[in-house]
Amino acid sequence: MILAVLFFAPVFHGASQTITLSSLETGAEAKPLAREPAERLFPAVYFTDTLKTLNIMDAARPYWVDTEAGHRQSVQAGEDNLSILLNNDILAFYGHPLSKNMGILGRYSIEELDAKLSALAESYAVENGGRGIRKAFYIIYGTVWPKGEIGILKDEVLLRYIEYALEHDILVFIDHQIGRYDPVNALVRMLPYLRYPNVHLALDPEWRTTKPMMEIGTVSAEEINHVQQVMEDYIVEHQLPGERMLVIHQFNWRMIKNREKVNSGFSRVRLVHCADGFGSPHLKRSSYAYNAEASNMPIKGFKLFYNSGIPGAGYDNPLLSPREVYELSPRPYIIMYQ
Repeated sequence: MILAVLFFAPVFHGASQTITLSSLETGAEAKPLAREPAERLFPAVYFTDTLKTLNIMDAARPYWVDTEAGHRQSVQAGEDNLSILLNNDILAFYGHPLSKNMGILGRYSIEELDAKLSALAESYAVENGGRGIRKAFYIIYGTVWPKGEIGILKDEVLLRYIEYALEHDILVFIDHQIGRYDPVNALVRMLPYLRYPNVHLALDPEWRTTKPMMEIGTVSAEEINHVQQVMEDYIVEHQLPGERMLVIHQFNWRMIKNREKVNSGFSRVRLVHCADGFGSPHLKRSSYAYNAEASNMPIKGFKLFYNSGIPGAGYDNPLLSPREVYELSPRPYIIMYQ
């Protein structure tokens, strides 16, 4: 439940415009933040470790034509990810690529993350009954800002992870926090990335609010079903290979209204219901047990929080071990670490 901080291009939603990084660079938004103490540290504080690297990242834009050609060859050869969860569990590192304060994904290079994921996967492989382990990067793409506005991750930053992941058999989940907008609007912004066969999507209802960090947001079962239909229609219309996962987070009853009405029966969209939130093992198990009651969403995920050492940041104390994670009922199939 740590907010993401993003680099983003100008995006318009009706009459509203998202805040842009250029405004931070020029100081255009500095006065409003200074006039509102409650917002001064949110979310600008997270940029302290990213502003200095922006020019470097811009200068290192990936050359991805050859990789995309590889996509087409794979599709033509009939290789897809139709049943990833049939024989595999997914182990993911979560966060924002350019912020050390937003989760483990932002604290290491891509290569270091890959190595650490591989080592962690070995400990899970000992406990998972012989199933495969697929590694994943779980990237916060749309971040809620004050008043529910949304910042979008820059395309070239996201593509660095997608391209590396394609070359190293790693999945990528793109997460959107929705903010003040309709969940379908959040989804539509991410759909074009499904052209990459390793990309899957996620929505976090906690931040579907105009008062982030002051109230827990909400989506309805009807909205989740609509999102899945739009996603499935897009997959079919664009003849994309395989099924794609859509992760919905929940740790509080408010986050999904009428959740017993959620439909998990779409043929090309595999819905994953993920237990979020940090705390003691007792609290973690209790939160997961609450999610387990939603049997209409049978595929479950589980999120764990490392102790980052950042003052005020929540974490699991202690972390559940891989064996303890698999002892949850029903067993989770997607496990992520923030």
